[in-house]
Amino acid sequence: MDTRRLILVLIFTFSSFMLWESWQKYNQPKLATEVAAVDPAGNAVPKPSAALQVGSTPAVTPIVAPAGSATTTAEIFTVSTDLVKATISAQGGDLVQLELLKYKEHDDKDRTFILFDAKHQYAEQSGLIGEGLPNHHTIFKRVDGPSTLAEGANELKIRLEAAPVNGVKVAKILTFKRGSYVIDVAWEIANGSDKALVPQAYFHLIRDDVSPAGETKMVSTFTGPAVYTEADKYQKVSFEDIAKEKTKFSKIKANTETEAKKQADARTAKDGWIGLVQHYFVSAWIPSNGVQREFYMEKLDGGNTFRAGLKVPVGEIAPSAKGETSVSLYAGPQEQNVLKELATGLDLVVDYGWLALVAKPIFWALQAIHGVVGNWGWAIVVLTIILKAIFFPLSAASYKSMAKMRLLTPRLAQLKERYGDDKQRLNQEMMKMYQTEKVNPLGGCLPIVVQIPVFIALYWVLLGAVEMRGAPWILWIHDLAAPDPFYILPIIMMVSMFVQTKLNPTPPDPIQAKVMMMMPLIFGFMFFWFPAGLVLYWVVNNVLSIAQQWQITRMIEAGGKAANDAKA
Repeated sequence: MDTRRLILVLIFTFSSFMLWESWQKYNQPKLATEVAAVDPAGNAVPKPSAALQVGSTPAVTPIVAPAGSATTTAEIFTVSTDLVKATISAQGGDLVQLELLKYKEHDDKDRTFILFDAKHQYAEQSGLIGEGLPNHHTIFKRVDGPSTLAEGANELKIRLEAAPVNGVKVAKILTFKRGSYVIDVAWEIANGSDKALVPQAYFHLIRDDVSPAGETKMVSTFTGPAVYTEADKYQKVSFEDIAKEKTKFSKIKANTETEAKKQADARTAKDGWIGLVQHYFVSAWIPSNGVQREFYMEKLDGGNTFRAGLKVPVGEIAPSAKGETSVSLYAGPQEQNVLKELATGLDLVVDYGWLALVAKPIFWALQAIHGVVGNWGWAIVVLTIILKAIFFPLSAASYKSMAKMRLLTPRLAQLKERYGDDKQRLNQEMMKMYQTEKVNPLGGCLPIVVQIPVFIALYWVLLGAVEMRGAPWILWIHDLAAPDPFYILPIIMMVSMFVQTKLNPTPPDPIQAKVMMMMPLIFGFMFFWFPAGLVLYWVVNNVLSIAQQWQITRMIEAGGKAANDAKA
């Protein structure tokens, strides 16, 4: 391979990785129109877990509501805190809509961002498994109380009660907290019957498989269920694998009770959480450590809606006794420091993949710089300068090698004209010239290869940080997570890439030279759909690279001219 072509290809390696990685969702279908029913057909009550049975008590058959029950047939009401506005349905007492008051919609900055919504059939549901016990189809009655978090109060409790069945009274309590996206969901059971109860509680999230707004063009991130346990660590599960029942969390299909219990044991743990992940946001059920839980994921019958959740035992409740269970629900932004404190491994939803060891320190540095400058745009600029300074020696070595190659370009072109029909002789003469001039044609490769992992890690940091969402920089840039509305930064990006191309050695092949001149236009055009924060990083990095490369090239060419004059 022509060594000059190899150097040029390496220069664009990082850009190629970033752009083609994102291009995979370019033709993703657009979001569906809003769906009326939040509780789709086929959303039956989960079956009791064989792994969570207490003693030898036989499993009971849950009451299943008719298919197609819809939340829209039940009364709904809203509650508000300083961070969220939640819509609760009397059917199941579930959250069917959740507005995050500190965030705006991706496509409409005048509207509050909605995480749980009917458009994606996204909601949380919970219930009890047991004969006559209420579930997410049951109609509850709200107990009178405030709907807004009072000034000075730290929490707001919403209590809903189901109609007693056989003397058993059940209440569902949702507790909202000030300054938190955590909602505690508790079940209280008063056994007024004449026999013991051994119920189980389930908590799941339902959603369709369509990615949220902002994911259909050049930015591609994971949307789907995720689960964490100490044994298996962080696992992302695709909707496709759930639909094909290729996961251990799929429906249990067993011929015997022993076989069913064995399968259930395989997905049971005393730690961990389960949730749904999308770009910038996450919702997750987090039971207390030590509580036995069984995870499950499944596609609902008909349509493209899925659910992911867990079951926990409530314990045996004797006649005239009471029992309760509670699981915390986090539904909000992927703020890594907050998630890390809530549950082990929850911060991993901000997924940096195999570059996590590099990306995490970069994000820490970005946060530290933001704490000083107070603006995420300027924090990106400062971090880019710091990284450029760290890699200055490596970049200098690369640019020196490229500058020397640039000086040899006319002589290499002459060799190609002279020995163009004899490839072996041409290579021999080229190597002889490199040795004579003490030039390593691959000298610019290693420094670039070393820097690529850092640059890719920074790309994922800027892509995944929810802090960038809605964060302004200056003038026309009001959201670093959205594309530049006037395409000014992408145009500057194209100009800077064109200048860099002119500073690089010119390929002797005319066709190859034309292709390389077209690269800035091709890549720059694709940057039109990238978040402004990412383009800002590349513009600053390119400007600094141009300054460094221009100075080094000028010095090398001046030295070469002086040497030629001395020989003359």
